[in-house]
Amino acid sequence: FSRFHSRTPSVIRIQETRERKAKKAMQQRKSATGNGRPSGTDGSDFSYRMVVDSRYTKVANGKSRLSKLISAQAIILLVGVLSLSLSISKEESLDTLVVSSTVISFIALIIGELGRRHSRVNFLKLYMFASSIAILLSIASAIRSIMLLEIIQDLSGWETKKLELLKTAGVLLVFTGLLVQIFTINTTISLIHNMSPPKRAS
Repeated sequence: FSRFHSRTPSVIRIQETRERKAKKAMQQRKSATGNGRPSGTDGSDFSYRMVVDSRYTKVANGKSRLSKLISAQAIILLVGVLSLSLSISKEESLDTLVVSSTVISFIALIIGELGRRHSRVNFLKLYMFASSIAILLSIASAIRSIMLLEIIQDLSGWETKKLELLKTAGVLLVFTGLLVQIFTINTTISLIHNMSPPKRAS
């Protein structure tokens, strides 16, 4: 009987210790879930990580949009190259503005795609600058072509209409390229902004 009484306090202490540990563990789990903190962290940088996660999503969406715009620019460039090849086959004098615009556009697309894939901000900035120069050269060429068409007087009616159709198609192509360029600049600027690392709250 004395042995039973001597063991009883120790058993009670063990049970109390276990209950305290269980309560403590439960309180820790409740505090972790109640504060919305991810497991394994103290939650002090939670808002910062939420900003980073949001930027990752925006960067991915921006890259996807830029990829479509670059593809559209590539199609416009291909049509321009075909038109340039047609002029060469007819032994017409080459428009230096068109040639320069085509070459710059091709280089800009390569730089833009590299910048998009590898998240290179400098490449994306260079891509914006080069593609803008290319579209400005195309606009200048289209304006000059329209002015030259008005000057020509000694062509037959059919030849004049054919030239008018070609020039109109060229102007529409340039106008389409300009619209795509505007969307491209907006998308690229937004992408560069989201690529920049966010500042930690002090």
